[in-house]
Amino acid sequence: MQDIIEAVKQYIIEKHLPGEDPKALTPTTPLISSGILNSLATLDLVAFLEARYGFELESHDLDESRLGTLTTIAELVQSKKVGRA
Repeated sequence: MQDIIEAVKQYIIEKHLPGEDPKALTPTTPLISSGILNSLATLDLVAFLEARYGFELESHDLDESRLGTLTTIAELVQSKKVGRA
């Protein structure tokens, strides 16, 4: 799961937080409620996850409980990967 967290963290920092200290983005940092990800950035993240990990997210996957932190995103990715196995 740590590899997923690091990949998503790197993507968010490069795409949406250029120049920010990577240490400030922890696995439990709120991404949506803090404003790091707005609606367009969230859609961009979804496209990244689908392309990188090879699955499609359903509409019920696209809420703060599943995309709210790096940890919940990694858990979502893992659950989708297991579902395909």
